[in-house]
Amino acid sequence: MPMDAREIESMIKAALPDAEVTIRDLAGDGDHYAATVISETFRGKSRVQQHQIVYQSLRGQMGGVLHALALQTGVPGGPGAPGVPGEPGVAEG
Repeated sequence: MPMDAREIESMIKAALPDAEVTIRDLAGDGDHYAATVISETFRGKSRVQQHQIVYQSLRGQMGGVLHALALQTGVPGGPGAPGVPGEPGVAEG
């Protein structure tokens, strides 16, 4: 059974209460999502560390109920964050 976008957002926000989370269903099938997660928690962390934090928040759902998640992470004020385009801060991948 596929995961709902609201459930993914809820799990991420439970682990990162300050996060701005945007979820998009890429294929309309409930299995392939893209997520942008902006959180102060990521400041000073590498892209890999940022992604690990998000994946940990999903509590083992990746590769099972949640088939694919294209992930962009960053800190408030970085590119992709509201209000300040072009500044460093969003790690893509």
